[in-house]
Amino acid sequence: MFFKQLATRDASLSYFFGCGGLGKAVAVDVVEGDEPWFIDEAAKAQVSITHVIDTHVHADHVSGGRALAQRLGVPYCLHENARDLVQFDFEALHDEQVIAVGNVLVRVLHTPGHTLDSACLLVSDRRRSEAPWFALTGDTLFVGAVGRPDLAGRGREMAAMLHDSLHAKLLALPAELEIFPGHQAGSACGAGLSGKPSSTIGFEKRWNPALGLPRAEFVELLLGQIPPRPAEMERIVAVNTGQLATA
Repeated sequence: MFFKQLATRDASLSYFFGCGGLGKAVAVDVVEGDEPWFIDEAAKAQVSITHVIDTHVHADHVSGGRALAQRLGVPYCLHENARDLVQFDFEALHDEQVIAVGNVLVRVLHTPGHTLDSACLLVSDRRRSEAPWFALTGDTLFVGAVGRPDLAGRGREMAAMLHDSLHAKLLALPAELEIFPGHQAGSACGAGLSGKPSSTIGFEKRWNPALGLPRAEFVELLLGQIPPRPAEMERIVAVNTGQLATA
């Protein structure tokens, strides 16, 4: 298995990983303009990208995922709840769905709260173990923080939903499991993000200030620390949902 993290614009983190032995790979949370990087990396690794996945419809940057998928002739994937948001066809992902990428398995976890379509990806390398090795947590769980819940205008409801997603889906995972989030410090997608681009479930359970709180306190914490909305959010969302063409 190979794995690469790309630190890109707007404090975003993108991912490229897969099975070198069988020549298959996945691109996750591609930022507009970075499509050539993924194509070049695939050529260097002598692999084919079989799926392009966004962990949710992004509000802070224009996604390059659909453009990359179209360029390669492969599926562009979002969680099925994105059907209520986007105006184009995509391959719908379902909770607990498993995508085989050679010897690599990608298990989809639906984790609504930051957005209704938010998903995390639990990844295993069958050549090492059937047990999950790491999780791409999108904007659900950051290092030192969690995703903001207010972007859909339903902050209290979404914050409660995020608490439930975290405790039911992520915090029950093994403590040693590595996590790789969708953003790091400087992002408008949460408050108090660390500049460290990875962590573990166990470390976050112990030191992430939001994760030890009861549901009601968690909700109040998140509502009390909402950062300013991303610049040009309305235009970005319109592009990412297909309502507006890219420039």
